[in-house]
Amino acid sequence: MQIPQKLIDSLQNVNGFDPTTFVEIHETPSPTSIRINPFKSTNQFDNFEHVAWCESGRYLPTRPAFTLDPLFHAGTYYVQEASSMFLEQALKQCLKLEDDLVVLDLCAAPGGKSTHIASLLSTDSLLVSNEVIKPRANVLVENLSKWGLPNTVVTNNDPKDFNRIPHFFDALVIDAPCSGSGLFRKDPNAIAEWSEQNVEMCSLRQKRILTDVWDSLKIGGILVYSTCSYSQSENEDILDWISEEFNVKSLKINTQDGIIQTISAKHQAHGYRFYPDKIKGEGFFLAVFEKGEDDVRNTTTLKYTKPRPNKKLKLETQVFGSWIESLEDYVWLEKNEEYFLINPEQEHNIKLLQANLYLRKAGIRLGKIAGKDLIPDHELALSVVLSE
Repeated sequence: MQIPQKLIDSLQNVNGFDPTTFVEIHETPSPTSIRINPFKSTNQFDNFEHVAWCESGRYLPTRPAFTLDPLFHAGTYYVQEASSMFLEQALKQCLKLEDDLVVLDLCAAPGGKSTHIASLLSTDSLLVSNEVIKPRANVLVENLSKWGLPNTVVTNNDPKDFNRIPHFFDALVIDAPCSGSGLFRKDPNAIAEWSEQNVEMCSLRQKRILTDVWDSLKIGGILVYSTCSYSQSENEDILDWISEEFNVKSLKINTQDGIIQTISAKHQAHGYRFYPDKIKGEGFFLAVFEKGEDDVRNTTTLKYTKPRPNKKLKLETQVFGSWIESLEDYVWLEKNEEYFLINPEQEHNIKLLQANLYLRKAGIRLGKIAGKDLIPDHELALSVVLSE
């Protein structure tokens, strides 16, 4: 594998970089890792090696044919690169996960971080998973449907659209589009696409995305910024840009051995680098900020149209009762004669999102009613709300 020399040259003075071991590790296979769904029980992976920074992460000794495994299609686990599971530490250490939170995963497809976040949030919290590219949003819907949790919404919007809902989210997770150098072992084709010009283009895109979505974060909320790039232009330099552009506080995370702590040049913002020659995983970068008290730019008042009363409530309750475990704990929405089961604690927020954004999915898709019967959707079969 021929690593671009310009990339190696650009990393010579970056903390933790060892050009010899870095090049050598890229001649070895990438490790295979999965993350288990804590809401769907299986003991198949009990004896496998744990990922040190993720409670439900496991390394597999070999890479099986996942598409032939029924447990994979049932959402019992998600195939995910181990380094990116460090998101768990950022959320556990910087958020009160026992609280009822509203979190946005902005660049969410195919769904690795979204399924992870949904597993960590409290029952009455809400995860909004967004993907701007429509075909990728379809994949995101599919993977969240497999995961089976009712506390998720999938949107298909441009980052700037979230300006319509200012100060709405307790946390933003932005796994930003990047030049992808951290995944060279997994995708050798990415080497041919890498260039200094592409790195610079990605850096500009990352700044635009952050600017477009910033107002939707609450005062005191946190931003988790990550990339799968090694380049300083997309990592430490972006941390300095965030520190200059917004009123933020850089947050520090306790780490495991092998994870390299780094500091941005101008503002000493904390970042965390993953090198494949230092840890069992691929290249990854992550940082966390807290939004400052006086960072108020958008003062728009959130509004939504109150829905009309549902006249079929008695029929729906009767039809859904035999299908849903503890139906009294939920409410449902109807769209185009299809029904979606949601948490009543988040009904207001979901309707507000529906009034301001394009929703691809909300909660659990139950199916359609025909006469006095439910024609169940496949998503219901994969969910954790299905009655025994």
